[in-house]
Amino acid sequence: MFEKFRSFEYNLAGKPLVIETGKMAGLANGSCLVKLGDTTVLATATASAKPREGIDFLPLSVDFEARLYAAGKIPGSYNKREGRPTDKSILSSRVIDRPIRPLFPKDLRNDVAINLLILSVDPDCEPEVAAMLGASIALSISDIPWNGPIAGVHVGLIGDEIIINPDFKQRKESTLELTVAGSHKKVVMIEAGAKEVPDDTMFNAIMTAHEEIKKLCAFIDTIVKEVGKPKFEYPSCELDHDMFDKVFAFCEKDLMFALDTDDKNVRDERVEPIKDAITKKFSEEYPEIADIMEELMYKLQKKIVRRWLLVDKKRVDGRRMDQIRPLDAQVHVIPRVHGSGMFTRGQTQVLTVCTLGALSEVQLLDDIDSETEKRYIHHYNMPGFSTGEAKPSRTPGRREIGHGALAERSLVPVLPSKEEFPYTIRCVSEVISSNGSTSQASVCGSTLALMDAGVPITAPVAGISCGLITEEDGSWSTMIDIQGLEDFYGDMDFKVAGTHKGITSIQMDLKIDGLTPEIIKEAFAVTHKGRDYIIDEYILKAIPGPRDEVSEFAPKMISMKINPDKIREVIGTGGKVIQKIVADTGAKIDIEDDGSVFISAVNRDSALEAQKIIEGIVFEPEVGEIYTGKVTRIIPIGAFVEFAPGKEGMVHISKLENFRVEKVEDVVKEGDVINVKFLGTDEKGRMNLSKKDAPQPDAPASAVSEDKHYSRPLRKPE
Repeated sequence: MFEKFRSFEYNLAGKPLVIETGKMAGLANGSCLVKLGDTTVLATATASAKPREGIDFLPLSVDFEARLYAAGKIPGSYNKREGRPTDKSILSSRVIDRPIRPLFPKDLRNDVAINLLILSVDPDCEPEVAAMLGASIALSISDIPWNGPIAGVHVGLIGDEIIINPDFKQRKESTLELTVAGSHKKVVMIEAGAKEVPDDTMFNAIMTAHEEIKKLCAFIDTIVKEVGKPKFEYPSCELDHDMFDKVFAFCEKDLMFALDTDDKNVRDERVEPIKDAITKKFSEEYPEIADIMEELMYKLQKKIVRRWLLVDKKRVDGRRMDQIRPLDAQVHVIPRVHGSGMFTRGQTQVLTVCTLGALSEVQLLDDIDSETEKRYIHHYNMPGFSTGEAKPSRTPGRREIGHGALAERSLVPVLPSKEEFPYTIRCVSEVISSNGSTSQASVCGSTLALMDAGVPITAPVAGISCGLITEEDGSWSTMIDIQGLEDFYGDMDFKVAGTHKGITSIQMDLKIDGLTPEIIKEAFAVTHKGRDYIIDEYILKAIPGPRDEVSEFAPKMISMKINPDKIREVIGTGGKVIQKIVADTGAKIDIEDDGSVFISAVNRDSALEAQKIIEGIVFEPEVGEIYTGKVTRIIPIGAFVEFAPGKEGMVHISKLENFRVEKVEDVVKEGDVINVKFLGTDEKGRMNLSKKDAPQPDAPASAVSEDKHYSRPLRKPE
């Protein structure tokens, strides 16, 4: 039912933020229309009346739906309508999901759906920020139980200036692309891409963002106070505490022994008999125990692992809290591919393969922002066998897309420009064994593969994760390089990738209500130390730097610059000229509007041949210069000579020799290779040449091959 219309206004970093309620989507549990500048988002929060049977988790979905009409575009597909969400929409959904998920009650099992419909896009106001605020407000004013609000902002860095919600121009200049979400007191989510930003600068940017977030949370409180609904009652799905205590006392010692190993397979084998023993012991007293076994085992193991980490400072695999698992780095592990690297950390192992292609093979993007293509592409795959599961392969899910994007973002800052290295680059990370932190292993494996492929990256990048255990009394402890069990039962997965110089990416996942500044500082310190160790002791020892040349199996690339006015001559009418060059040489040719030409071929000779032909087409002869050319045809008054591809001039009969020539054929014949002097162009655009003013080689026809009969000037005229 529609409520009374309300409008609330706020100034967010100099841009108007308007929240309207009671105007749209009145049947949702909570809804609002968010306007940030001209960016408009309809945010709705809807919950089911009761939980579905058999659900032992919170079934929360967050959908960021980017309609192309929001950016004034028509979809390019055959059906002319949006299909599956774009990768960017999926990444935006994940960024919004992560800060709101930990704030739901732990025992809530009702389906909750957050829908964020992007209606219009202002290039200066990113829809992700408006959508995150909309999700928080829709939940806060709804009757759905939730411990918000949260708010989020984007942060840029130009020079030393930290900018909240940078506009389009500022984002282009910024060395930092940071998204921070938080509550009144704590930081709840961090996502960043950066151009080697130092830890201290990153920390200051996060704290600056949190100050703005606190004000936004206070603004949301005023909206809730006026239009918020009472939260509904729900059936608690909390386990029976008496049952839990009895089961824990029964299996504590056996479970501690089962978990006390660094081998995931051994641990799984040890746990199975314990499940059977619990069922046998307690099935009469608690008939439902078989149905809740997975949730029960999760909480039993969680209690032991957290107690070890926080109280005993003991890790499942026996490491110190600041100790990284055994590492290994290798390159050139796969033959014939353009580059490959394998990085192993404990039982986590990632193989990355790098492929180089022509610039025409860039990924084309059809989304609501201004980006239309992507030159560096990173994909991440995690098949079932990597975790010992027998399951068929499926198309990449949101997790795989998110991890691939994180690794991509980590490496983009160190990649060479297309002018320096004119290739499209694709890295594919195959997770072949998984026991925690595969996304950061893929960063390390990709650094190895890129250097093995001869990509001149400016610095090696490594990634590592930091975990966290907290207690209600405020005590906490961090640990470096968390494995699967510590991620599963811990409170944080703080992933940081970067070079020696600075951070290139951050992704923070939380299961608690937020982080204090002290915890964030500690996470930066331990991850910086960890990535320095990985780079120095493993990556650079496996391969000291990028290879001097690309693989023999990679295409060979040449870049050149021509006058933009000459582009039409290279392409020709209907593309005839460029198509002939491609057919004759086997090369691929990409031409940009500014005159940049990129040539790729399987072998360098083919690329050089295509380059020489293009140089000839755009070549402008200089008056007085001497050129070598082939006689193409003869007429009574002279001979036509092609002295560059597509460049033909005439030697008048009077310019053939220093004496009177009766017939042109007495001096030259078709097919002869001669030297000519360029005299200039007449008023009709005809090029005039002279043979008699050019020194002739002793045996010109044999000195130049049939296919390459033209040349650059031989020498300056005397």
